[in-house]
Amino acid sequence: MRNYVIMTDSCCDLTGYEVMESELIVLPLSFTMDGVTRRDTPDHEEMAPSEFYRRLRAGAMCTTSAVSVGDFTDAMRAVAKSGRDILCICFSGALSTTYQSACIAAEDVREEYPDARIIVIDSLSASRGQGMLVWYAAKKRLGGAPLDETADWVCNMIPHQDHWFTVADLNHLRRGGRLNATSAIIGSVLSVKPILHTDDEGKLTPVSKARGMQRALTELVNKLDELGTRPLEDQTVFICHADAPASVEYVRALLRERFGITDVRAAPIGPVIGSHTGVGTLGLFFFGGKR
Repeated sequence: MRNYVIMTDSCCDLTGYEVMESELIVLPLSFTMDGVTRRDTPDHEEMAPSEFYRRLRAGAMCTTSAVSVGDFTDAMRAVAKSGRDILCICFSGALSTTYQSACIAAEDVREEYPDARIIVIDSLSASRGQGMLVWYAAKKRLGGAPLDETADWVCNMIPHQDHWFTVADLNHLRRGGRLNATSAIIGSVLSVKPILHTDDEGKLTPVSKARGMQRALTELVNKLDELGTRPLEDQTVFICHADAPASVEYVRALLRERFGITDVRAAPIGPVIGSHTGVGTLGLFFFGGKR
């Protein structure tokens, strides 16, 4: 049985330590702010999230770029040349062309290395929802699971992974075309926070609203109570946040007090995702009976 590696992209928002301990290959997306293009790497070497969100608060605008076919081809070719196979788990194809780039690259590398097995999966996820799938896949690989078993597990779990979000600044959703201008203005004045989830097609979809951030965060936790796989205390819950440590601690406390959940893995949203969601966003990820 050939060895294999797990490859992903930086929209997984796994930390540098998580990437290292999981032995992952992570290809960076790029972001352009103040006229300078930088790579969004797990170690945030080119710009720390705290600095990114400081600039965003100050009014800086940001655009983003997917991983190119060429970058995927170079990374996959190097692995195939070493005699190993690849499981590549990508950012939602409904939100980025990164998955499409990985598929094209995989075809090219298979022609060059016919013995190489390259499986590319659309996670239908974003941020640490994608990261959660990658993290579990890495645990299975490190535990000795073969490529097909790990790939099948990821595909089987995608329909049972819940992704629930709230955002602090509605104007970022307005600029992204997910909310009209009138709703954004009224919502901001009334402190209305949308509750969103990532649907079966990997799209970010508004579901409901809450008045004030604490109520919105509580509603995210209520979704875990409603949809989460029992026993809840055994869940490993992932959280992403856009420079919102107080919100993280509020949710962490609720999870512990209401359900006895102690394995909560929180980390910042990187600049690529953060440029679209804005400062103050928080996402909660868990496994449930349905997406």
